[in-house]
Amino acid sequence: MMERLDLVVIGAGWYGLAAAKQYHCLHPEQSIAILDSAGSVGGTWGAERLYPGLKTNNLHGTFEYPDFPMDPSQFNARPEAHIPGQTIYEYLNAYAKHFGIFSSIRLYTKTLSATHQPEGGWVLRVESQQHSHSNANSTGSEIFATRLIVATGLTSEPFMPHINGQEEFGRPIFHPRDFKTAATAFDPSNRVTVFGGSKFAWDAVYEYATHGIHVDWVIRATGHGPCWVAPSFVTSFKKWIEELVNTRFVHWFSPCIWGQDSGYHAIKSFWHGTAIGRAVVNAFWNILGSDTIQLMGFDDHPETKKLKPTSEAMFNGSTFSIYTYDTDFLELVRNGLVRVHLADISHLSEGRVHLLDNNKTVLTSDGMVCVTGWKHKPSIQFLPEGIERSIGLCYAPSKPGEYRPGDQGLAGQVKLINKADAEILERFPRLKVPMKLNPHYLPLTDTRAFDADKTDTSVPVAPQTPMMLYRFTVPGTADLLRTKDLAFAGALMNFSTATCAHIQGLWISAYFDGKLDRDPSQAAYVEEDEKEASEDGMTMDQVHYETVLHNRFGKWRYPSGHGRLRPDFVFEAVPFFDMLMADLGLRVHRKNGWFNEMTSPYGPNDYRAINEEWKAKYDQEV
Repeated sequence: MMERLDLVVIGAGWYGLAAAKQYHCLHPEQSIAILDSAGSVGGTWGAERLYPGLKTNNLHGTFEYPDFPMDPSQFNARPEAHIPGQTIYEYLNAYAKHFGIFSSIRLYTKTLSATHQPEGGWVLRVESQQHSHSNANSTGSEIFATRLIVATGLTSEPFMPHINGQEEFGRPIFHPRDFKTAATAFDPSNRVTVFGGSKFAWDAVYEYATHGIHVDWVIRATGHGPCWVAPSFVTSFKKWIEELVNTRFVHWFSPCIWGQDSGYHAIKSFWHGTAIGRAVVNAFWNILGSDTIQLMGFDDHPETKKLKPTSEAMFNGSTFSIYTYDTDFLELVRNGLVRVHLADISHLSEGRVHLLDNNKTVLTSDGMVCVTGWKHKPSIQFLPEGIERSIGLCYAPSKPGEYRPGDQGLAGQVKLINKADAEILERFPRLKVPMKLNPHYLPLTDTRAFDADKTDTSVPVAPQTPMMLYRFTVPGTADLLRTKDLAFAGALMNFSTATCAHIQGLWISAYFDGKLDRDPSQAAYVEEDEKEASEDGMTMDQVHYETVLHNRFGKWRYPSGHGRLRPDFVFEAVPFFDMLMADLGLRVHRKNGWFNEMTSPYGPNDYRAINEEWKAKYDQEV
């Protein structure tokens, strides 16, 4: 017999827990299940992925849910210190227990497919892995979910391309997801290869080298180069970077296409719409980038200079990361324990990594960490076939220029794309000047090392369309807005994870209940005459266009990060919160006085009471 539930949340990380908690608080009588294929709560911070040196990029105080402060007397967290991974794991478990959703979590439960029903709701095919000391048995079942929240995040399904010669290598090759278990196999007599230039590559290199293991760090010559890594406190004023990026005054220097609810339009128009303003904006970003490089000391040694980022600071999204190490990372490079190679891999042979450089370098290697990223689509199969296009997920188009929303028709989609591009570049002329990219750049799958015949075929090699979700959260097409039964939590990346999860979770619950002040589902009811506005003034034309406009923005704003395919932003987080708060009908400007509003950074405490505010507002209206 099929189990029936009011809500199913897939994923028990930051976003899944927050979405489930927000829904449970507003619907305490309804049935909820939180499904996760892992054996513990936490997602990226689950017990299976916690290695001893793991810490947050954020300092204590910015990485906590607004309504559940991380009390240092209860958790191992010190003010102005990076938080240990174990502490985050314990905190997320405590959060789930405190708000009464822990008992709804079903671990070792993988969702294989989700089939949309004509009248609404989803039939989920799930597989439960029952673990015991002696065996592990898989059992399949089906669940009908009236509403579905997908919170699998963007770091759940690893992308592991097959490298030529991999079978002959004869040594461990693994993805960062498996670092906790695989990393313990090495000792100081070994040499390890770390392949990739992202922040996790930094973390892996540090973990090995501080245990006396020699590391060959290979960063592709045809890639984006080393990621930006900055100290927690930047500029000559020693500003805390997580606070700096969430300060309205700083936002003015960043182009933002969804900033309509944030105010200060005249000021922002001056900075981005005039030649003088753009000159000041350019100077701001150049100073910020130069200051970061100087503080890090990359230019002080010929070997550390190899880690100097080549992309412009302005155009980096969440790939811009934080220095979290207890000792001098760069000393490990200066003393030769870590050797940096700016080269592509040619192939592997037994215990050897062959590089494509002028010297045809061959590295002895006892193991290899492939920091090669994550798949850009959920692991769940959405049915019926082709529905992912209407949902707004990444897919490989059958024709050039094919985008969503899926009910627009190919010609209509291309027209929306062109219109969105024109508006973005008209409002922000600075984006017309593309950032300086590596002229030799190639996607990893186009390099000589890549073996297309042996790589997971579920990862499209052809270019993919970007994600196209309204407010980066729900499908922007009429049929799925009509049923209001699907949302994505955490299908985006920024520095303000916990706060974003909290606000987005409340937005999703209000959307399901039809209680948003600006409700896109109301516009769907006038789909047969899209020129006629709904009660709140929205038309489906506007919903479709905003969906394309906001998602297209990443291509221009963050080309060096993941912005081409998915929402990935840093300096635009608070304007994003402003937009969701305006949809909810809540106060956007939450500081006391205009000066504090401009200069005081936004943090979790500013959104601590939004649930109570929203309930009070709605009760008064009723």
